[in-house]
Amino acid sequence: MDDQKNDNLNGVELTEAENELYDRQIRLWGLESQKRLRTAKILVSGLCGIGAEVTKNIILSGVHSVILQDEKSVTEEDFCAQFLVPRTAIGQNRAEASIERARALNPMVEISADTGSLASKNIEYFAEFDVVVAIGATNKELLRVDNICREKAIKFFCGDVWGMFGYCFGDLQEHTFVEDVVKHKVVSKPNEKVKTELITAAVQRTLNFPPLSSVLEFDINAPIFQKKLKRTGPALVLMSVLQEFRETCNRDPSYKTRDADIGELKRIRNEITRVSTLSDEYFENVFAQASPSAAVVGGVMSQEIIKVVSKKEAPHCNVFLFDPDTCCGFVETIGLN
Repeated sequence: MDDQKNDNLNGVELTEAENELYDRQIRLWGLESQKRLRTAKILVSGLCGIGAEVTKNIILSGVHSVILQDEKSVTEEDFCAQFLVPRTAIGQNRAEASIERARALNPMVEISADTGSLASKNIEYFAEFDVVVAIGATNKELLRVDNICREKAIKFFCGDVWGMFGYCFGDLQEHTFVEDVVKHKVVSKPNEKVKTELITAAVQRTLNFPPLSSVLEFDINAPIFQKKLKRTGPALVLMSVLQEFRETCNRDPSYKTRDADIGELKRIRNEITRVSTLSDEYFENVFAQASPSAAVVGGVMSQEIIKVVSKKEAPHCNVFLFDPDTCCGFVETIGLN
């Protein structure tokens, strides 16, 4: 999302109905930030459970438009976490089946469906958006889309949930934002006992984010990182194993072939890492998408999208991981300048 383009808010005014609907948000992050959201065009690719969570939250925030892109059909597995599709929608396209409930969330947001594949979309397609969100894609496809987004100065997010585990990543390239910083101000007069009060000052900052390739090419076998795993847990290693499974098998682990898929996950783990705290128990709960984890990871991702579009507050730098063993999330900084 080009900063100059996003800050061109001349003539952008909220209607009376919008001011009333978004009153709480405007008081929280300001009118200018809400105007930025009002002009944002977002693509959400992959309408699984986490995709539904992201879609819900950004629609409620009051963006201009959202395109839901998905070539897959609704299955029973979707009902673990995908609340936008009705139970009667099995066999229908996931994006089209999600439209009715998505529109009901906020009639002021333009919402449409695209049933084509992500792989079929060219550079001109992505150029129409301010933010691109890719879920459920292979590493190869994620890298292709991220490279296009970098070329066109579009903010890129990707993420996923497998069972109880999930992650999200943001490539914001060069991102400028305003952060509220609390400082102490001296209010006492000279020769008096020093008295201070807390004041909040808006500080503008700029961060440069690395591409997705820096995460996918990160050396998880580096001794310094392996030592760190004892404190943070092996979530990043688990992410690498699950993405490699998708790359190799062209699908995610399935409860229908549970034993065989767990065996394949163990093989991949043993192949890509020499020393790891990633025990076999982690592979027991990576099937379908558990609703609580989809809500947590999807909530974090949509929060980051809103922060980036509104340019309000510091974004996460740059990989959020939800560890199913501890049920805690944490941010891993990789390749950030």
